[in-house]
Amino acid sequence: MTTLEPLDWIDSLLFDDRPYEDLTTEGLGIGAQPGRVTAALKAPGVVAGAGIAAALLRRAGARVEVLREDGALVEAGEPILRAEGSAAALHAVYKTAQCVMEYAGGVAARTRLMVERAQAVRPAVQVAGTRKHWPGGKRIALAGLAAGGGIVHRLGLSDSILVFDQHRVFCGDFPAAFARLKARSPERKAAVEAASPEEGLAFVRMGADIVQCERFTPAALAEFIPAARALNPALVVSAAGGVKGANAADYARAGADILVTSWPYWAEPQDVKMAFSRLEGGR
Repeated sequence: MTTLEPLDWIDSLLFDDRPYEDLTTEGLGIGAQPGRVTAALKAPGVVAGAGIAAALLRRAGARVEVLREDGALVEAGEPILRAEGSAAALHAVYKTAQCVMEYAGGVAARTRLMVERAQAVRPAVQVAGTRKHWPGGKRIALAGLAAGGGIVHRLGLSDSILVFDQHRVFCGDFPAAFARLKARSPERKAAVEAASPEEGLAFVRMGADIVQCERFTPAALAEFIPAARALNPALVVSAAGGVKGANAADYARAGADILVTSWPYWAEPQDVKMAFSRLEGGR
């Protein structure tokens, strides 16, 4: 996933770690010294967050070369990013850049594991990351998700329609409200979350384009899908709620088109080493 990182967001990340002066670098009097920092994973893994890390380093005034793009599989110690600049610039940002790559890399590794397990039994199935990432970490979490081969379930409330029970509780006449919803957004597919196969079939009859099956067992899902597709052959079926690496293949085998999951976001970060060296003469 290639994105243009907003400067205000990049600046907020930098400001969070350096709101005032860098007491150590300035106190040692080394701020003007030229240097280089090279990033590499400490163990084999997936590159993720390198684009964000590069944007951070450039914003701090460093010259950056991205050696391996997000999604690349690399060996331990293989350089993935290199930046040159003053010691002041490098120290102002390297830890933040490191953390971005570590957290995104952990998400990428977990996503890749889940994708491989699911697509081994059903190549067309997609692993979709939810909105349930840590607050403020959307861009980092989604960078990891994309690097691992996942897709975005929902970027936010403005990009897609998904009706939950939390919406239906306010609808006195849900079929009428749902018809109004579809008429108001004719260019978008309408998804509804179902808590049971019976509820899911009722939503298909109402005209749902996507049924999100919340906490169906794989067996219940496998039984639901043929019945639902008999009503709407073009229906998209997603499995959600407790879908993770351990059961991804089971839900894929049951026939789900999409596995909706938050599981990749809570991965252990990948260790990234940031190796510093001093440059003579500015190189």
